[in-house]
Amino acid sequence: MVKVKDDRPRTATGEVDVDGWLAAFCAAAPTRNPERLREAVLRAQQAEQDAIAAKNLWASGISSFETGLDMAEILAELRADEDAIIAGLLYRAVREKKLELEAVESAFGPRVRGLVDGVLRMAAVSALKLSSAPKAIGSQETQIENVRKMLVALIDDVRVALIKLAERTCAIRSAKLARRERQLRVAQEIVDVYAPLAHRLGIGQLRWELEDLAFRYLEPEAYKRVAKLLKERRKARESYIKQVVATLTDKLESSGIHAVVSGRPKHIYSIYRKMQRKGIGFEEMYDVRAVRVLVDELRDCYGALGVVHSLWRHIPREFDDYIASPKENGYRSIHTAVVGPEGLTLEVQIRTQEMHEEAELGVCAHWAYKGDTLTDDSAYDRKVTWLRQVLEWQEELGDLGSLGDSLRREFDQERIYLLTPEGHVVDLAPGATPLDYAYRIHTEVGHRCRAARVDGRIVPLNTPLETGQKVEILTGDQEEPASSWLNPNLGYLTTPRARAKVQAWFRARDRARNLDEGRQRVLRELTRLSLDARVLPRVLPRLELDSEDALFGAVAVGELTMEAVLEAAQAVAEREDEDLQLDLLPQAAEPLRPDVLGAGNRAVTLAECCAPEGHHSILGEVSEGAVRVHRRECPQILTLERDAPGKLIKLEWGSSIPRRFPFDIEVRAYDRAGLLFDVTHVFAQEHIDVLSSTTRTDRLVSTATIELTVELDGLASLGRLLDRITQIPNVIDARRAPRDGVGATLVRP
Repeated sequence: MVKVKDDRPRTATGEVDVDGWLAAFCAAAPTRNPERLREAVLRAQQAEQDAIAAKNLWASGISSFETGLDMAEILAELRADEDAIIAGLLYRAVREKKLELEAVESAFGPRVRGLVDGVLRMAAVSALKLSSAPKAIGSQETQIENVRKMLVALIDDVRVALIKLAERTCAIRSAKLARRERQLRVAQEIVDVYAPLAHRLGIGQLRWELEDLAFRYLEPEAYKRVAKLLKERRKARESYIKQVVATLTDKLESSGIHAVVSGRPKHIYSIYRKMQRKGIGFEEMYDVRAVRVLVDELRDCYGALGVVHSLWRHIPREFDDYIASPKENGYRSIHTAVVGPEGLTLEVQIRTQEMHEEAELGVCAHWAYKGDTLTDDSAYDRKVTWLRQVLEWQEELGDLGSLGDSLRREFDQERIYLLTPEGHVVDLAPGATPLDYAYRIHTEVGHRCRAARVDGRIVPLNTPLETGQKVEILTGDQEEPASSWLNPNLGYLTTPRARAKVQAWFRARDRARNLDEGRQRVLRELTRLSLDARVLPRVLPRLELDSEDALFGAVAVGELTMEAVLEAAQAVAEREDEDLQLDLLPQAAEPLRPDVLGAGNRAVTLAECCAPEGHHSILGEVSEGAVRVHRRECPQILTLERDAPGKLIKLEWGSSIPRRFPFDIEVRAYDRAGLLFDVTHVFAQEHIDVLSSTTRTDRLVSTATIELTVELDGLASLGRLLDRITQIPNVIDARRAPRDGVGATLVRP
């Protein structure tokens, strides 16, 4: 085992002897790069010394340097790799702002920085109030469940969880010197969050210590009572266990089973919890006296079980085979209770050495090294996969339940978890914005939302949020949602619940006001796309509306989007009204090539004699390097099959190729460095081809005009693109380039 704090070598002045500590540490936990570890220790020490010199001490008065050494020792016992140990050494110094993350990355690389950063994100849990929750957010149990889910969502590397568990273990160990208030807070946090996490990772070695120490502070009288009962009977119990170990060892050896038999340490909290759960007294506990049998092979587990049951009478209903049916965290062992010598109850656990190692170390038991890369075997892989899927903790050990529950948890994993200023957790769908968050808190908060502060910074209301962020909503006096919130292209609302609340607000508003705003919004969009208002009467039948007022009202309350209106207009133009098409759409960028499979690189045309369409079976006629597509039953094909079968090839329809049009657009903005890059970056994200571009700058008024020709599949795509461009900082306006006589003025009653 790695040395603990009491044995830590020190200089004559009482300071840690760094060289002595490193020698002892590396002897107990060999490392491939002792000098790198030494540098981390010295960095942590220097960071604390600099803070002392600058009088920048942490409020708790606990040494961040010695806490880092404690964490390194715990992580070494968990067999963590070198990067994780270094991250543990430096974590408290970074958290207490004695060391910058950039300095960590510069000295030890991005992997160590990533680990420290991950633990910092998890540290937000320590600021939460798990003991209460406002009704608008949920019950106390819901809050604790959300905290656990948020914790799992934050873990992108299982080593981050181990470092955090090591840090919380240090916190609860040092709590004996803290104020009662801090003792209770740390202990409650451990019981609610971190002990269950250690259990789910299968790290019994930490779980039992965390639970016992937390129990000591949360229930001091109960803790003392159980501890006293254990202590009073300790000598008698040790003598009894010694007798049982000798008897069982001799019997196993005579049966040809090599085994290591030992007394199993008892954990105060587990005894208390079982007494409470079963409503029994201390004397009725089957596992106060317990031994553990470690064998070499799996088959020996069941052989040893037979030996135990041949020696002592088995107690009915006190048998669990977690080898045949492992616990959800991978725990494997056989548990049985018997009436042992002197008629006293005795618990026996039987497992292989490998199972024992996994029970104590969990995910850590399977780490191996190859070169400079941390690798893992299949068992570790399964653990990490499981970690990403687990969403609910159970306080009691046991199976997760039905497959339906597992599927529900897998679905629920697709959530993000956000912190309120009061320290509660709110869950939302991925991609949710501050506005979604505001409506999740309360409808009135959403209606009055004017701005949002995320992690202390003002951000746009359509900014996608991430797990672990603290969100504060700034509200106005009046309930006045903006009509732009209902525009899906602007990305203000991503959750159906929030969108429905905004729509309900607009529906409840005066109808005349809705009609006026809907009319202005529709006509403004037509102007921006250089379209004439005469298109509106022609799209009403396709939208199943009986009047333009009905269209304006539907747009105003969000029941109909401008994207749907534009798609309807394009469908009418392309399929029903060729005269209208020239008013709406430019000429196609290139002649549409039929999408057929089997023609190779030959030019493809559709035969006019039979006019094949996508639902027809087809054949190809090869002529002068080109292919003409015919229906399979076309008379010309029948003639070719008889007279020139060599000219025919088999063809199939491929996926449809959307028709694309060249649109001229114009962007006006206040000039700044990087403006053109930001505009073209939008095109790259949307996979849009830019056919040409020019930029003009007016230095007198510091404005720039960017004119571009881009290929799009229609008006709806053009509207989405212009909305994206208008979100770019400094952009004044983005529109389709005006065409002669179209869209210049749109004055309507």
